[in-house]
Amino acid sequence: MTLDLAVLLDSLKDSDAMLSKQAIQRPALAFAATGGEDEARYALPGDDTAALRCGDQYLLLAIEGMLPHFVAQAPWFAGWSAVMANVSDITAMGGRATAVVNAYWHHDPAAADQLLAGIRAACQAYGVHLAGGHTSRGPEHPTALAVAITGWARRLLSTLHVRPGQCLAMVADLDGRWHGDAPYWKAFEEVAPARLRAKLEVIPQLAEAGLLQAAKDISNAGLLGTLLMLLEPTGCGAQIDLAKVPRPANAPLERWLRAFPSYGFLLTLADQDLASVSSAFAREGLHCAAIGRIDASARLTVQLDQQCAEFWNLHDFSFTGFSQAEEL
Repeated sequence: MTLDLAVLLDSLKDSDAMLSKQAIQRPALAFAATGGEDEARYALPGDDTAALRCGDQYLLLAIEGMLPHFVAQAPWFAGWSAVMANVSDITAMGGRATAVVNAYWHHDPAAADQLLAGIRAACQAYGVHLAGGHTSRGPEHPTALAVAITGWARRLLSTLHVRPGQCLAMVADLDGRWHGDAPYWKAFEEVAPARLRAKLEVIPQLAEAGLLQAAKDISNAGLLGTLLMLLEPTGCGAQIDLAKVPRPANAPLERWLRAFPSYGFLLTLADQDLASVSSAFAREGLHCAAIGRIDASARLTVQLDQQCAEFWNLHDFSFTGFSQAEEL
């Protein structure tokens, strides 16, 4: 049965995850007049991390706050995910993660222990130093968790590098499974730490070889929401063909478009580099494919079979509000 593209896009546009990203617009106003020139722009919101020039490399800094109900329902997995999401943010910048700190509040000592166990397990698996943080335990406390991370990069993959004419590609680890009914695609379970690290290492190596221009890790906003965040800082648009999206065999398209994969990135690159990039990922068991093209329209246009529809027009509606297009 053929999916109705318009119905599918309307459903995705009205999802809680998409609406939560649009709620960022109000705090984004505080940065609207910040400005910035040259490399100072890399420290402004819009990328997956802030990037600060330090000698011949960049210091990367990011933070993840976890949804309180997720922390309450699955404390170990929430602790792991907080580290995993941060590591993905560092990787998306062409960087390598170094250390994390955490801040958490909890009223249940046993659940808090599970949360910390998940953080420690992820740090060990991804080779990241756990440097401590802020602990608040008490019967009156709500359930809350945030984890911050540092890393470094030699060559940045910034959303500010997105330009019309670039090839849009997606890479994902399809060897995983769903986390119950949740939108989380887990491709890390029963995988040796050395393998997890090797898969992450592909992106900074490709960045340093000059084979990638920009990247964004696919987040809880799903594929299309993440693509909007990739486009918004430069005001670019894109055309995407959903039939070309790498997808697990057992994953319905709509569910996959909502997925938050443990390893999934959008990439921009030159057409002539696609074969080399895809081969580098394939050597680590990862699936990479061209799924569209960047253009100057500020519109995200989606194709599925013979159907075509506009998902978003950044000229008319901002998404997160973090745009530096006026300064480029």
